[in-house]
Amino acid sequence: MIYRRKTYLIDPQLLSDFNDHFNETLLPTQLKYGSRLVGRWVTKDINGVLEVFAIWEYDSFDNYEHIESQVKSDEEHVKRVQAWFDKIGREKLKSLIKGSIKDEFIEMTTPREKTILE
Repeated sequence: MIYRRKTYLIDPQLLSDFNDHFNETLLPTQLKYGSRLVGRWVTKDINGVLEVFAIWEYDSFDNYEHIESQVKSDEEHVKRVQAWFDKIGREKLKSLIKGSIKDEFIEMTTPREKTILE
């Protein structure tokens, strides 16, 4: 098993739209192709910045790459994502997303059966 932590730093005024976009567009497509969401969280506002991150579980790195390939090849999904960018405004999004989006791959250090994931 591997886990991916995907992190965004955003302006608090984007949070509601960002959560809606995740729940209505991104999550359904990820689940359709086999991604497993462990959870998604947001930190407190620190100096006008929120950290939003999700933890995803995959069988292996190859499994992750296969799923991502399917998601990126899903034309309807890509259209929905582009429509969201256009709705919010690409220039506005550049100012509301602070820094780069970070993907980290992590491994569990505790036996899975000792966690709530089992």
